[in-house]
Amino acid sequence: MLSPRIPQLSALEMLAAVHDLGSLSAAGKHLGLSQQAVSSRMRSLESQIGSALLTRTPRGSTLTESGALVAGWAAEVLAAAERLDAGIASLRSDTARQLKVAASQTIAEHLLPLWLVALRRQQEALGLTPTVVELTVNNSEAAVAMVRSGQAALGFIESPHLPPDLSAAAVQDDDMVLVVAPGHPWARRRTPVTARELAATALVTREHGSGTRDALEHLLKAAGAATLAAPLVELSTTAAVRSAIAAGTAPGVLSALAVRDDLALHRLVVVAVRGLPLRRTLTALWQTGTLPPPGPARDLTAIAARPAPGAGARRKA
Repeated sequence: MLSPRIPQLSALEMLAAVHDLGSLSAAGKHLGLSQQAVSSRMRSLESQIGSALLTRTPRGSTLTESGALVAGWAAEVLAAAERLDAGIASLRSDTARQLKVAASQTIAEHLLPLWLVALRRQQEALGLTPTVVELTVNNSEAAVAMVRSGQAALGFIESPHLPPDLSAAAVQDDDMVLVVAPGHPWARRRTPVTARELAATALVTREHGSGTRDALEHLLKAAGAATLAAPLVELSTTAAVRSAIAAGTAPGVLSALAVRDDLALHRLVVVAVRGLPLRRTLTALWQTGTLPPPGPARDLTAIAARPAPGAGARRKA
């Protein structure tokens, strides 16, 4: 075991600075310390080593022969410490450059690309190697399962049903809309559809486990709907749901982000709904801890919580 005479690395750095720069004041300026602080710490170092390291005179202080000798030895220790620090940093950066993310479809298609661009720009601005993100796109239920099993370090879901065994943070509010084909009778009605009507209507929906479907069913039940009509069609992708609605199959409820282009091109029409705020919360998930794992996962979650451009998604207050 090392003896108590071995100084801490910070003390050796201070001694090396005095040796290289030639004075306590210059060493203090280099280290961000006052001359008095450096002088006090040097006295503590002398006491620990058991030998005088400085010759103090009214005109200043210089290293003694013993001080110069210890400073020479310290240089080798500090060089080894720098190599150790660089090696540890390389291990951390290898890990930091890879991040596995699981995301539900609306987030993956319309929000996550913007978040990943922002993450890359942020890392480049800091001189860091950009993270390689491995993204798996599925429904919310599958994203939860991937985070739980450790297959993904971070998940983003649209479902209101949060797993109690995982940590979570709300990142955005997402507006949903009831949409129909231009030829559907609801496209021409002058009064809003009620929550009860919507609950009793067979819709085009996503499959079980989808965050969009879970959110709609949760909102309808919260609005007092005792029973919900069975879906007319269940489809596994948002694109398929949009196409089926546009073909006139039945109405459907989707994120405003997902139908923005269809509305602009008049392939779909928004129908007002009374007594049902069609808004859900988008959530980040990770395994444990109050905050996401440090590094890219935490940075990406923070970026996700920033205001989103365009309509549909809003920052969660």
